[in-house]
Amino acid sequence: MTQYLLSVHTDFDAGAYGDEAEMQQAFAQVDAFNTELQASGSWVFAGGLTPPSDATVVDASGTDAVLTDGPYAETKEVLGGFWIIDVADLDAALEVARKASAACMGKVEVRPFQGE
Repeated sequence: MTQYLLSVHTDFDAGAYGDEAEMQQAFAQVDAFNTELQASGSWVFAGGLTPPSDATVVDASGTDAVLTDGPYAETKEVLGGFWIIDVADLDAALEVARKASAACMGKVEVRPFQGE
């Protein structure tokens, strides 16, 4: 089995969904998808993230740690949520990602963990 990160990127400023009804539909679909994923035994962990304005960047690469409010990068689309799954291979991960993308109504990036 191999672990993969399925990441959902979104534009928090533009709003991830067209309206409240579409957002509630996506939430319900993701809840159903999560239940299915847990039942399949592939679920490791998942979570949704707050907007990048809630972020704090910590840089301790020098002699003193520097903390900066806000996102690390100035970019339109940021990580909005993720799943960590454990499946047989890339083909299985891509099938899970297809279902995840349909559920959240957005693009999902698939990346294996190092050493897997």
